[in-house]
Amino acid sequence: MIGNSAIRKEGRAKVLGRSRYTDDKTFRCVLHGATVRSDVPHGILKAIRFGEGIPWKEFTIVTAQDIPGENIVAAIVPDQPFLVPVGGEIHHAEEPVLLLAHPDKYLLEKARRAISLDVEELPATLDVASSDRVFKEINILHGDVDSIWAQAAHVVEADYRTEAQEHLYIEPNGMLAIVAHGDHQDQVTVCGSLQCPYYVHKALVHLFNLPGDKVRIIQMDTGGAFGGKEDYPSLIAGHAALLAWKAGKPVKLIYDREEDMAATTKRHPSRTHVKAAFDANGLLLGLDVDFTLDAGAYATLSSVVLSRGAIHAGGVYRCPNTRIHARAMATNTPPSGAFRGFGAPQSLFALERHMDVCAAKLGLDPAELRRRNFLKLGDTTATGQLLKEDVDLAGLMDRTLADIGYTEKRKLFAAANETDTPIKRGVGFSVFMHGCGFTGSGESYLASVAGVEGLADGRVAVLAASTEIGQGKDTVFSQIAAQALKIPMDMVEVAQPDTKVVPDSGPTVASRSTMVVGHLVEDAAYAFKQALIQQGFLTEPYAPEVFREAVKRSHARLGSMKCYAQYHNPPHIVWDDKTYQGDAYPTFSWACYAAEVAVDTVTYEVKVEDFVANQEVGRVINPVLAAGQIEGGVAQGIGWALWENVEWKHGRMANNQMTNYIIPTSMDLPRIRVGFLENPHPAGPSGAKGLGELPMDGPAPATLNALQNALGPLRLDEVPMTPERLMDRMEVARG
Repeated sequence: MIGNSAIRKEGRAKVLGRSRYTDDKTFRCVLHGATVRSDVPHGILKAIRFGEGIPWKEFTIVTAQDIPGENIVAAIVPDQPFLVPVGGEIHHAEEPVLLLAHPDKYLLEKARRAISLDVEELPATLDVASSDRVFKEINILHGDVDSIWAQAAHVVEADYRTEAQEHLYIEPNGMLAIVAHGDHQDQVTVCGSLQCPYYVHKALVHLFNLPGDKVRIIQMDTGGAFGGKEDYPSLIAGHAALLAWKAGKPVKLIYDREEDMAATTKRHPSRTHVKAAFDANGLLLGLDVDFTLDAGAYATLSSVVLSRGAIHAGGVYRCPNTRIHARAMATNTPPSGAFRGFGAPQSLFALERHMDVCAAKLGLDPAELRRRNFLKLGDTTATGQLLKEDVDLAGLMDRTLADIGYTEKRKLFAAANETDTPIKRGVGFSVFMHGCGFTGSGESYLASVAGVEGLADGRVAVLAASTEIGQGKDTVFSQIAAQALKIPMDMVEVAQPDTKVVPDSGPTVASRSTMVVGHLVEDAAYAFKQALIQQGFLTEPYAPEVFREAVKRSHARLGSMKCYAQYHNPPHIVWDDKTYQGDAYPTFSWACYAAEVAVDTVTYEVKVEDFVANQEVGRVINPVLAAGQIEGGVAQGIGWALWENVEWKHGRMANNQMTNYIIPTSMDLPRIRVGFLENPHPAGPSGAKGLGELPMDGPAPATLNALQNALGPLRLDEVPMTPERLMDRMEVARG
């Protein structure tokens, strides 16, 4: 099973339109929900006013006073209210204040527009540069940075910035809530589009002050997430459940595209200052990185985004003296949140652009400068993590540059660009890594659990809270279990993520589903097989039908047999959360991406004409699904590099429509040539490592490095490098 491109488990249902998404599910007497939000970024809520001409008695109306438990979203830092109370402080535009429900969604929208908020406006902080409130601060120190500047032959420093990015998943956020009021105990059930069932479960337990077994969260088919449905679903699930709690009827709360884009989290904007010192031979002596994230109004997941960004800020380079100072700052904009790569794309963009800038200053080819400084077996990272795997970054880079024709194209393009043609071409690349699993002690804290259950018909079910959000998790888990049990995939089903049925396997984030939870599935499958053998139902070797009969007999005699596996931190993984020293991740995935671009110096349009993505991600479980993950990530990365620009106006997203928030279509993208180098790692099932986050890290710096090669000396320090920004920089360069 492992290494074969098995057909997607959920593929047929999606292709035939049989998948059931949140808005497809309904009940008799269901009410539609809506959210009334602030339109100012900072202020005190004085009053809520209900306009005339609306039959308000027909509506279910929920304010902060109706909350039965804690008016706070249970998260890493519990600072965000579900609803702002009258007299409370509004911290961002789009902040929820009041909830409405009604059977007629058209009258509901009319009613929402008839509500006005009396707000005493306060001064707002809308730019991270003017913020003085810190959510999280991290300092990583390796060696003595201050001692190396005087002895360096070259010192190069520059500033870089990245802007917000909208997830733009296919399906907007949506939840359906049902509340049963009973004599002994109330029961809250929410099903919807989400990544992390147990995050939502924890939030609703606190919101309603109920025991855990009285709150049930079920993931419906989910049309994409990319991190945007990691923490935000806790808020919308709470809103839907509060309306259902008060109404006594099921409530469906579905955002339209405009509300989803305006109100939900984005990728953190970043500001990075990089200072690098080299000796006369181009060897890196010291690196000083100041890394700042705009967290928005509430902490949400900024601490984990910041930690990953800080740890990755040193990149794939051996450096004896490194200092990384990282901060997540508060502003009066909607909270930033998790987005594919979460933090690493921002810091790696700055470093990989800076390496090209340094190469130009030192008179070296960017490939040669990197080659002299790559991490190797036995080296340590900025956190002091010893590299125990043989990482051939030079070989990975050489293969990628050969695939795209780097040397030949640099010469060919240089000659052509000297002519008066308005189309200039360039080729560039980036080399990077991505830590697999949660940072530091995160996996130990989660202590995730996954299981395998025998079914009455002789098949087995995988029990895990990891969610299928388009990445192929159900297929990969089936392949892992089938391989371990030596049975075909059609004898394995994957249970729907439902907190009443599956254990807490941790969130579906951080490229951990295959490597971490998949390994638990593998262990649970081995334990299940061994239990059948020990109880006398099965002997090895066996054929699939023999296994099926053994499971049937076991079920008939003993009932449903379940075997679980729980994560335990390997003893050689040591991490200090206070000093940020030690083994930040069990392992890393590594990659080199190369881009060829053409830029029109009249219209300032940039076209990526070729793209090569080579990576080492351990053993590849399903090559087609893996390649699809890389292609999708590269597409998002190119969009972030060139077009996807969030326009802010007085703290609100002004271009929250698909007509004016520009993402790349298939016509805008090149053929993305994907390659894998396999180096199995014991941390994952059959040697697999994480890969889903990795392809977001490399496209932006590779694209802008290629653009730099096409245009020569130019300040290309920001993404997205839209035509307007490129025009400004070219006009400055022309004087």
